[in-house]
Amino acid sequence: MVLSRLILVLFALSPILIGGCANVPSEGPTKKEVTAAGKPSEAGVAVIQIIDVDDTVARQLLAQHSLRMFSETLGASEVTSEKLGPGDVVEVNIWEAPPATLFGVSSSDARGAPSGGRATTLPDQMIDAEGFISVPFAGRIKAAGLSTAQLEDAIVQRLTGKANHPEVLVRLTRNVSHNVTVVGEVTNSLRVPLTPGRERLLDALAAAGGVRQPVNKMTIQVTRGNTVEALPLETIIRDPRQDVTLQAGDVVTAIFAPLSFTALGATGKHDEINFEAQGITLAQALARAGGLVDAQSDPRGVFIFRFEQKNALSWPREPVTTTPDGRVPVVYRVNLKDPTSFFVMQSFPVNNKDVLYVSDAPVAELQKFMNIVFTIVYPVLNAKQTFGF
Repeated sequence: MVLSRLILVLFALSPILIGGCANVPSEGPTKKEVTAAGKPSEAGVAVIQIIDVDDTVARQLLAQHSLRMFSETLGASEVTSEKLGPGDVVEVNIWEAPPATLFGVSSSDARGAPSGGRATTLPDQMIDAEGFISVPFAGRIKAAGLSTAQLEDAIVQRLTGKANHPEVLVRLTRNVSHNVTVVGEVTNSLRVPLTPGRERLLDALAAAGGVRQPVNKMTIQVTRGNTVEALPLETIIRDPRQDVTLQAGDVVTAIFAPLSFTALGATGKHDEINFEAQGITLAQALARAGGLVDAQSDPRGVFIFRFEQKNALSWPREPVTTTPDGRVPVVYRVNLKDPTSFFVMQSFPVNNKDVLYVSDAPVAELQKFMNIVFTIVYPVLNAKQTFGF
């Protein structure tokens, strides 16, 4: 008797319940609704591109994410020898065989020299803006662009015929022109003088006191002339080949730019989740989002919302709609009921600012609908039994 009354009540309320079914509370669109968003509009234009993720798509996107290694770009550059430049300070020592005709000095100023000769040490002098230094009896000599050994030869040639078998030693006392600039998220931004020891990238970072943020969140950018290259710091540490030799004028920038994706829908965690500069795959992203909620999620409705460059893929629908900055709104669809998708997920790269969304299963929507039905019907039946009307 009660069951028959319940059925009668449901039939009586069915127009209201059916009309309100579309308004069942939900965390987002269903799989069907997301797919429908990729269909062309009345004007024949698809605003959103829907792409089913398979091995081919994953490989194409992964190829675009491949890193340009320092060993292939910066490491291929020829390492030049240390050259003097304007602003450098040098010390010039001149020996003259006895009897000294030009650089005779008193015993108190004499320094040991070959064959009993005496050395004259000229005061330290800075290479001027035009690249010259001055040497007594030799005049102005071009020093910029020369190594210390080449400058020694140039001075000897100028003194030959004036001094008695001259020998010259040039020592760089202050290096201004041959250095590297280290800036960004380091303990101390500074200029690191380069020596004949061939300082490398990690040497410069160490001289700056290291980075101020976690290593796995840091990107290192090297600017060399018109070339700008960047790699995650973790990659440089793990692969010694990427710890390239620096050259004069290089600018090393330590960049802290946190990467993140947002997890929504029927996942174990609704949050903006940070990940490493090294990058993560979709499989890792799902795991960090707490996976799928068994009682709620639709494994056929796993989506990644992203803006892609227009040339990223061959789009299934033409013409392609782009944003004002030339990017294409894309929804990547993954079917976790297909066992092969678990392999594909391990190579599908997650981008910064991606939105990972898992839709509710149809049975979950039905469960919500039935809960609403019984929320309305149960008080009616309870009142009927209590008051007998």
